[in-house]
This record gives sequence, C-alpha cells and structure tokens, in this order.
Amino acid sequence: MTSDSPFFLTKVECPLCRTINEFETVRMGAYVEEGRDTDFCLTGIKWRYPKYQNYNPLIFFIACCSNCYYSRELTASFKDWKNDHAYRTYRLKTIKEKHLDQLARADSFVKKIGEAIDISRYPHESAILKLHLAIFDEQLTEHHSKLDIGRFYLRIGWVFRGLEQGGNPQQSILQGLMLDLDTKYRMLKNAMQEIQDQLNRFSEHLSSHFDTDDITAELKSQIYPYRDRFDEVIASVREALGQVQGGFGKIDDLMGEYKSVALGGHWSDAGLTFCQYPSFTDFLLNLKSEWDWAVTNEHEALRKAVEHYKAAFSDGRDIAPGNQQIQASYLIAELSRRIGDYDEARQYFNSTIRHGQEFIHKNRHDRTQTALARKILELAIEQGKSNMAEMQTA
Repeated sequence: MTSDSPFFLTKVECPLCRTINEFETVRMGAYVEEGRDTDFCLTGIKWRYPKYQNYNPLIFFIACCSNCYYSRELTASFKDWKNDHAYRTYRLKTIKEKHLDQLARADSFVKKIGEAIDISRYPHESAILKLHLAIFDEQLTEHHSKLDIGRFYLRIGWVFRGLEQGGNPQQSILQGLMLDLDTKYRMLKNAMQEIQDQLNRFSEHLSSHFDTDDITAELKSQIYPYRDRFDEVIASVREALGQVQGGFGKIDDLMGEYKSVALGGHWSDAGLTFCQYPSFTDFLLNLKSEWDWAVTNEHEALRKAVEHYKAAFSDGRDIAPGNQQIQASYLIAELSRRIGDYDEARQYFNSTIRHGQEFIHKNRHDRTQTALARKILELAIEQGKSNMAEMQTA
C-alpha cells in the first residue's frame, strides 16, 4: 500500500488452514464521522481519499480467509490469536472441525458465500456476506458470544441501510458504461439490418427495371446481360453480408463474456444480477433456505440483533455493568422500536432511563465516567417519546 491509500496491510495466518492472508486495515484518521443515527449507525463520513467516498468502513470490519473463508472481526486479539491461550485451548479445535466439515460438503453454503465475496465489484454486498460468515463461525462453539453475534447482525442492518440509500457507486458507473456500449452495438446491428433491407429493395427494383414493358425488345436484348451481372454481384454482396452477420454472433458471445468479467455477474435487460441470481436479495433468499441464520434485509437483521442482544443482556457474561449495560439496554429498546415491537421498546427504554439515572447519580462526581451514560440517557428519553407516539398510531 502506498501513502495515498487509506489502508495498510495486516498479515494474519489463518488459524484453520494456515494460509497467510493480508487484510486491508483502515488507517487512523482515514475518514471523519459526520453523524450517527439513533442506533449509532454512521449517517455520514468524509474520507480523506475522495475515491473511497462511497465506501462503508464496515467493508473492512471482518477478516475473511481467502482460502477457507474462516471469518472473524479484525481485532488485536485475532491478529495475535497464537498467543490467545483460551481461544487455542477451548475454541479453535471445535471451530476448525465444524467449519472445514461444512466447507467440504458438496452443497456448502460457506463456500457459496465465500466465492461470492468480491470487494472490488460488490463492496457493500461483500461486507454483508463476510458478516454472515463471522456469525457462522462464532456460533460454532457451545459457549459462543451472543453479544458479538448481535453486534454482527446490527452491522449487517447498517450496511443494508446504506445499500438502500446509496447503492454501489462502481456498479452504477459500470452499468452506465455497459448500457452505453449496448446502445452503440444495437445501433451497429440495426445499421447492418438496414443495409440488408436496402440491398433487398435494390434487388427488387432491378428486377422491375429489367422487366419493364416500356422499352423495345431490341433494347432489352442489349441490357439483359447486365441483369445477370447485377445478380452475380448482388449474390456476392449477400454472401459477404452473411459472413458479417455470422461475425455479429461472435460479437454477441464476446459481449456477454466481457460483461460477466467486467461486472462480476450476468447481465439482463433489467441490469446487473448477482452470482447467477436475479439480484443480491435472491442470492440471500437462496442462502436462507439452506441456513436459517441468514438475513435478507435490514428489518430481519435488526430483529436478529435484538434477539441476540437480549440473550447477552440476560446472560450477563459478555456485558459489563455500567456504561456497557446501559448501552445494550438502549440498543435493545431502539432496535425494537425500529422493527415495530413498541411494547418491548417501551420496557427497555424505561429500564435504560432508570438504570442510567442511577448510574449517573452514583458516579456524579466523575463526569468522564458518566459521559456516555448521559448521552444514552438523552437518547433514551427522546426515542422513548417517539416510541410512545408510534405506539398510538400503530
């Protein structure tokens, strides 16, 4: 990577297949946050490198092995997994066996997901797919992190939201270029057809010309040899046009191959498809039929996030008391509101407000420690009011 890039490469050996991967890691200060939604989703960023302006940083959130597709959040602990005694002792063996077993199956959905990942052509879709793989690998162990799975589903929801709002800029550019190329090619083929039509009309006109009764028999005898010569030349032109027409068939095949390579999918009159599926949604629907942990849109992702955040909240193992507990409670409330579960949202908003006030009062002499809690308390009060209003109109 050059200094003109917002990334640096991080080498990590895959714990499962021992492949040495180089993962793109976002540099500190590579972008500036311009705002966050009420569920903490980024609402705007400004990259220092304009060519990446439409990229979501979550594209680089998950590290996915290029060989076996094992996926984990790209954290310091993952980079140093060889020195993580607990991971190597209690988790790695189970994950390796189950992951590689699934990968080896003829109908492996892990392989299907992994082979569909293409950051250059489908950056945001690839982010969603990598997060799915991270969820799969996390849930392989008996004592998996419900909090991490909830976090991954939440981020899938965020990426879906960005897709709905913006889409893939590179695909838009490529589709525009391809549509322009298609238009020019159709014009060429239409021109070729027009030449053939004009040749047929000219041939018919020649026949009428030589068959006219308006000239004497003596003159006809003089011009008839030219009729044969015209027929001979026209026949040769038709033969040449036939060869050209055959060439168009080759161009058709080449155009299809070129679009597939350039766009990473297949092309129809409706536009770009995804991995032989009519759309990315169709790909995910097919995946969901094979693996019910898959989600196909933001609503489903947020519902799954709520489910796992609640499980983590009840378990208490992954969520520390204080700020983290208050934040988790708020997220359950806000995500419940977003998916239309207003009564559940009301309960968790009230719980967030109560525990937030208690925490702030208990630590009232340490504003640094209570800064996050105060911010979440403000959000909980505001969004709680919105939730009540939505309950009344639902």
